[in-house]
Amino acid sequence: MSKKQVAVVMGGYSDEYVVSLKSGQLIYDSLDRNLYDVYKVVILKDEWYFLDENNQKHAINKGDFSVTPNHQDTLRFDVCFNIIHGTPGENGILQAYWDAIGQKYTGCDFYQSALTFNKKDTLAVLSKYGIPSAKSVYLRKGEDINVDEVIESLGLPVFVKPNQSGSSLGISKVKEKSGLLAATEMAFKEDDEILIESFLDGMEVSVGVIDYKGETIVLGITEIVPQNEFFDYEAKYEGASEEITPARIDDETRIRIEEIAKRAYNSLGMSGFSRSEFILMDGIPYMLEMNTNPGFSPASILPQQAKIYGISIADLCGNEVEKALSKN
Repeated sequence: MSKKQVAVVMGGYSDEYVVSLKSGQLIYDSLDRNLYDVYKVVILKDEWYFLDENNQKHAINKGDFSVTPNHQDTLRFDVCFNIIHGTPGENGILQAYWDAIGQKYTGCDFYQSALTFNKKDTLAVLSKYGIPSAKSVYLRKGEDINVDEVIESLGLPVFVKPNQSGSSLGISKVKEKSGLLAATEMAFKEDDEILIESFLDGMEVSVGVIDYKGETIVLGITEIVPQNEFFDYEAKYEGASEEITPARIDDETRIRIEEIAKRAYNSLGMSGFSRSEFILMDGIPYMLEMNTNPGFSPASILPQQAKIYGISIADLCGNEVEKALSKN
């Protein structure tokens, strides 16, 4: 049986591309070479390229996502392992393109990607399935902001965040009424839509959920103890937080979180890696957001959870490739 050709697709158009390259490297290193020929493909705003074994770049043909390195035979991939964080790999753009050209890929479909990238819409859909979230006010760029009304509705402090998810860029915690407008301006730099959310005072947990060998499983629940005001970009990527897996919670709470995290995953029709963030308040998990292409560098939460759960990175990644291969 000939080996399947797998492209690990990394990079992206946002500041998160740096993390994506590390995630891609871990997957590239982990996939079983007895089963797959593994290649690196990098997608950046100004170039899409294939990296050969000498680290030479070769342009990707966007017509069919193939590559022809140095007059050799054209290489087509059986599966693209999508590990782009942020746009275009986590918001549905790349998935829709791959669907259009008939290219198989890992992870969820374009609709799930686009939906979960939009915090407001995700939480609105999930509320129909009984999954609680913070009280919030949604604003589009150019709309008037009635500061008094917002504070009256949500109280203080509030979180102001861009609606399209990314690496916690443009998020701020506002404690005084006077700081609200400046915070909205900062969030609007990242996105044309923003959310102002009531502050949930509780433990933050990050829950890894995957479909593995035909079953939706919770890989682990990680407690986030930020040294900063909240789990911001620095805390996520520069180690300014303590991550404790498994979280220090009782069994009853753990089971409740697992049940809600699985329900969120299944009711959105998810597939592949996911990591959802919740705040636990009075034993109730309130959902903040779901990431459909979470960080997968050695320092990231999901690989840490898999290790504790007892699934090797090679099996975790191989499972993704096999699922993608079996899609129609």
